Amino acid sequence: MAAMAEPLSVVCGAAGDLGRAVVAELVARGDRVIAVNRTADPLGALVERHGDSVEPEVADLTDPDVVQALWERIAARGRPPSSVVNTVGGYRGGTVADTSPEDYRFLMELNLTSTWLSCRRAAEAMREGGGSIVNVSARTALEGGAGSAAYAVAKAAVIRLTQILAAEAKGDGVRVNAILPAVIDTEANRASFPEQVMRKAVPAEAIARVVAFLCSDAAWPITGAAIPVPGRF
Repeated sequence: MAAMAEPLSVVCGAAGDLGRAVVAELVARGDRVIAVNRTADPLGALVERHGDSVEPEVADLTDPDVVQALWERIAARGRPPSSVVNTVGGYRGGTVADTSPEDYRFLMELNLTSTWLSCRRAAEAMREGGGSIVNVSARTALEGGAGSAAYAVAKAAVIRLTQILAAEAKGDGVRVNAILPAVIDTEANRASFPEQVMRKAVPAEAIARVVAFLCSDAAWPITGAAIPVPGRF
């Protein structure tokens, strides 16, 4: 009997702190991972660490044509992914009054548009065989987000996108969920937040384990969920 191919997963934003942790967790459970990043250089470290288990792909996930071309390359591999994780995102603070149009567009494109474009292609690719999509929102999306207006609005839209796509795709066996971190223990956050805040931050590896569970068959009943992962915040 021929050996069964390992599961295929796609991690978007694979070179970020959370993306790297998700890649490591999925590889550890036996997946082959397509690691997608906007630039090529950081992907080399993932390949060096994980070897043939990681296939690098460079794509600007805010560009519809680039995303379409990416998914055509993924389709050329001959089998759809069973999991897609969208970790692309970024933060800039600001109230409604003082957020510039440029910052507004930047945050919407990075946090919402990238997730929207990846989700629609992933759901289409999984239509025949089912699978799991995990998006990254933020706890701020549920709390009003004073002082982080555009970011909170974008992340709130990610939750609604997740719920809508879960309803649209459940007949195809595609599950769609979102996680809602507060502060993740990353190098950038350690440079930005005081020590007393970072003592409560959640390691990226811990959040990656939640993501891997949502991607697993054990999570088959869960779809349309917005799951808080704030740790002690």
